[in-house]
Amino acid sequence: MYCRECGAKTTLRFCENEGLIPYCEKCQSYMFPQFPIAVSMVVTNRAQDKILLARHVNDEDFILFAGYIKKGENAEKTIPREIKEELGLDVVKAKYMSSRYHAKKEVLMLNFVVVVEEKALKIAKNEIAEARWCTPEEAVQLIRKGTTAEFFLNNAVRELKKKI
Repeated sequence: MYCRECGAKTTLRFCENEGLIPYCEKCQSYMFPQFPIAVSMVVTNRAQDKILLARHVNDEDFILFAGYIKKGENAEKTIPREIKEELGLDVVKAKYMSSRYHAKKEVLMLNFVVVVEEKALKIAKNEIAEARWCTPEEAVQLIRKGTTAEFFLNNAVRELKKKI
């Protein structure tokens, strides 16, 4: 591993309360691991009786909408940007639900239930092959099993059922 600041090779050094952490002798600082952060979105209509799922290009399974938080951006800005880019929809509100580390892509996922204006979709065809409105029960059946998306969807559906 190399220092993010100066490019020098790091060594592992014990850091109290942290364990072995990469250390740059030149900068005289620990290089704590960094990984990307993304939002995962359970997209619903205003009545919150429908959930919008996506099937990406070259993929057969349905998943939730998601996007990486860009440098200098927060989750609250990422959500409407991603929904507008991928679906052409406007976000009415978003509620934080939970987070989960997604080891497969080494990313921390922040999950939100997102309410959108239900209107004609303008799908980003380079990313999404299909977007489908479903009942919560249909969404649970369609979502890719054993995934972080399934975990987030099941949590959201339990929360939505409390309101319906």
